[in-house]
Amino acid sequence: MSKIKNYKEILKNGFTKLCTAKAMTEVFESNFKVVSKYVHATSRGHEAIQIALGMQLLPQDYVFPYYRDDAMLLAMGMTPYDLMLQVLAKKEDPFSGGRTYYSHPSLKDDDKPKIPHQSSATGMQTIPATGVAMGMQYKELVDSKSNSNTFNASDEPRPITVCSLGDASVTEGEISEAFQMAGLKQLPILYLVQDNEWDISATAQETRAQNAYEYAKGFKGLEAISIDGTNFEESYETLQKAIHTIRTERRPILVHAKVPLLNHHTSGVRMEWYRDDLEQARLRDPYPKMKQLLLENNFSTKEITKIESSSLHCVQQDLIKAKNAKDPEPKDLFTHDFAPTPITEEKGERTPKNGEKVVMVDCALFAIEELMTQHKECLLYGQDVGGRLGGVFREAATLAQKFGDHRVFNTAIQEAFIVGSTVGMSAVGLKPIVEVQFADYLWPGLNQLFTEVSRSCYLSNGKWPVSMILRVPIGAYGSGGPYHSSSIESVVGNIRGIKIAYPSNGADLKGLMKAAYYDPNPVVILEHKGLYWSKVPGTKGATSVEPAADYILPFGKAWVLQEIWKQESKETISIITYGMGVHWAMNASKELGLQDQIEVVDLRTLHPLDYKTVFNSVKKCGKCLIVTEEPSENSFSRALQGRIQEVCFKELDAPVMLIGSENMPAIPLNSILEQTMIPSTEKVKFKILELQSY
Repeated sequence: MSKIKNYKEILKNGFTKLCTAKAMTEVFESNFKVVSKYVHATSRGHEAIQIALGMQLLPQDYVFPYYRDDAMLLAMGMTPYDLMLQVLAKKEDPFSGGRTYYSHPSLKDDDKPKIPHQSSATGMQTIPATGVAMGMQYKELVDSKSNSNTFNASDEPRPITVCSLGDASVTEGEISEAFQMAGLKQLPILYLVQDNEWDISATAQETRAQNAYEYAKGFKGLEAISIDGTNFEESYETLQKAIHTIRTERRPILVHAKVPLLNHHTSGVRMEWYRDDLEQARLRDPYPKMKQLLLENNFSTKEITKIESSSLHCVQQDLIKAKNAKDPEPKDLFTHDFAPTPITEEKGERTPKNGEKVVMVDCALFAIEELMTQHKECLLYGQDVGGRLGGVFREAATLAQKFGDHRVFNTAIQEAFIVGSTVGMSAVGLKPIVEVQFADYLWPGLNQLFTEVSRSCYLSNGKWPVSMILRVPIGAYGSGGPYHSSSIESVVGNIRGIKIAYPSNGADLKGLMKAAYYDPNPVVILEHKGLYWSKVPGTKGATSVEPAADYILPFGKAWVLQEIWKQESKETISIITYGMGVHWAMNASKELGLQDQIEVVDLRTLHPLDYKTVFNSVKKCGKCLIVTEEPSENSFSRALQGRIQEVCFKELDAPVMLIGSENMPAIPLNSILEQTMIPSTEKVKFKILELQSY
């Protein structure tokens, strides 16, 4: 290392950051009651490897730290004061405005590496980080293929992605999904695994069959290196070579750094409660090692002492300043749940003259084709959407042939990766449209949807909204059985921070797809399989004249599909529904001959929900029936039922009624049992008559 340019400056800077991080640990401990109002962890014992990495990163790089990486953040240019604003959850916390834990950064400064939102779920940042690397690769490929600088991806030095994590997190299954994709696609990412041989109170011997280095060796295409992370020289040189390789060769490398944990797991789990190896661990302290390194390179004791004392003084003063900083105000709770959308009004031609009717699945296909033609940042990937099949419902047919396998491609059976990678793709300016085959398969992706996708805008204080579309074929159709028929809107609807569409026809699907694309927030589109081709009797209404390319339908605008007038002499009913329920309701009112007494409101989007249109319809009609395909108990529709009852109570002539599927654990395969399970036109007719009788 002594041959490195500015070697002494590097040593001095590195030691200064180490002293600062160490001083923060000590000052936090001496002010434990103050700083432990909220939970925090420190880097004590990990400082050398973190600083060696942080010092070498560039503003164009993307970094996904973990909760023990405060020394890395200092090396990247953050101040103790910045970090203390977060540990005390202050209003001016530069990461989240007091919303999230210490060392859970999100940063978008021009002069520092970019840090998208970090969750606290162990190791979950690995998938979004790998998504960033995948986005970098795509942008470079597009620029090279088109011989252009569309994305400025050829700028030098080329950026890398860094994902930092603890060794215990590598036992998480989602980590393997990230490693698989990184190795398969040769992505420009550095995984730094800091191994202190502890989970919380569980040791490595109790919980791991091998360490991260040994584990990573099993992934073809992922180079693995193991080093002493307490040795600053070794750490700096190893990382320097690894970073250079990734910048130039564009392939993944994992560095496994062995380090001791010299402080509490967190402020809430103190080391003296469970540690019996502290004396042994302290023998590996990087601090005296680096101090000795400075002495060997002609730093005087006086110089070293000055660095130590000035670092401690700086930290002490910053804590005083941070304690006096303003707390958030109650109104601050209500900001940045969503980024503002430019799509607020219906635009374009919904029903072009001389247009031909097309099935619902084709409306979605044409919408995506138009978007991909217009926007090079638009990609489509997921399970079986590639050129060979074009989706199990042919919902992506011909797209790979038209736009190339680099824009439309298959993923492995990795729902978590499909969902979570969109965080990284969005962070580098891309707009991913992703798909899981069936609603039943979304469950492994819910962790990423909840912890990473939905919370990114809110917990980054608006810096990192995730702009993505998740397509989910949903609903019972043609004896799909228990693994291909589920309705999941209540589960997804309980995840705040995402928008949800559930269209009943092709025109709405195309318009909402366009709105979702231009919305800077995450969107889930639930697409009923039974409406795709209108093969289910009574669903011809799902076909539409294909809207023009400029047609956009905003979220939060319900459609009074069958409108009636206020009547005093007749019993009138407002049916509130969505998806397949729209067709059951329309057919039922027709077969009963009650089209002039039944108003049908198609919600179109479940979040945001157009309560104004719903309430106006219910108040006008006096009676209300909600139709859903979901089992009714503890559901989205049951909550809507309660909301309507509360707001419209004075205008109601009967209780708000609800019809949904039977409350059984799954939809059976047998067609008789399936039909017994789910609603139908006949069942809705019966419910209408029951409500009329009040």
